[in-house]
Amino acid sequence: MALWVIRILFLAMCTVGGFAVSQVRPEFVTKPLSGFIGMGIGFAFGWIMIGIDELLKGFSLRAFSATTFGLLLGTLVALLIDRSGLFENVEETPTRWLIRLGLFLSFSYIGIVLAMRSNKEDFSLIIPYVRFAPQNKPERHLLLDTSVIIDGRIADLVEANFVEGLLVVPRFVLKELQQIADSADPIKRARGRRGLEMLNRLQRNARNEVKIHDGDFADEKEVDAKLIRLARNLGAKLFTNDYNLAKVAELQNVNCVNLHELAKSMRVILLPGEVMSLRIVREGRDKGQGIGYLPDGTMVVVNHAQNHIGQQVDVQIQSSLQTGAGVIVFADLRQTPTLAT
Repeated sequence: MALWVIRILFLAMCTVGGFAVSQVRPEFVTKPLSGFIGMGIGFAFGWIMIGIDELLKGFSLRAFSATTFGLLLGTLVALLIDRSGLFENVEETPTRWLIRLGLFLSFSYIGIVLAMRSNKEDFSLIIPYVRFAPQNKPERHLLLDTSVIIDGRIADLVEANFVEGLLVVPRFVLKELQQIADSADPIKRARGRRGLEMLNRLQRNARNEVKIHDGDFADEKEVDAKLIRLARNLGAKLFTNDYNLAKVAELQNVNCVNLHELAKSMRVILLPGEVMSLRIVREGRDKGQGIGYLPDGTMVVVNHAQNHIGQQVDVQIQSSLQTGAGVIVFADLRQTPTLAT
């Protein structure tokens, strides 16, 4: 929206500028309706510039700097060849002019193409010991959706230095978070406020920069479709907790990380006979059982632990059971041996 405000102001300035020029140029002043002609020319010029802007939408500043460097390099080579004396015998002015034009156009084009295809290491061969960008700064874009911000585990990964890159939060995701935080439903409102708190926590982190991206796609109604298109345009890795979004992104060849799948792969594997410390938080379904939870949320059913609710005890793993909701671990209370007196 802000971009279109700037474009409208630019069109207005071009129109006014065209009118002003028409009032001072003698070839326009004598003509009838000169002011309208000037305004029309200014307006058309403004629309041409906006059209060029749309064509260059995917053209980054880095690509522009590389193009400029290639153009200068190609022009320099053409100038050296022109001044080398190879064409001293060419006396006809039109022929010499065509040769120079061909030289400069050809080498400028070659220089631009080579610069666009090159990387930073190629530039360091031309200008030794010079780097055009910090080598230790990550250049990866990590696109966050609403679910992964509300979940909050991405903040833990960032603070633990497991995730490196520029964290990108689209403006439409921030708007969705605000709408959830203003919901009349208390559960949704709590989730939205947690998401805003997690976003503030990410912004306070010094390791990874957080950027609010203003890009939007007016022709897309769903947030998921906007996320996939933005991830493709930025070449970003999409972080989400939405299973369906992750599958659609995978089908469209968009790099995606599902934190739920990541948590499953990082889950601790407990073998029978292992001893661990666990806090009993409530009683189990059967008599004498107590229930505790591992840090990843896995439920542990402990036999003979009902009388130890609220206590930290040592348990010995007996077996585990895979269910549709996850893994349930069964364990026995490990009695501490007492010394005979």
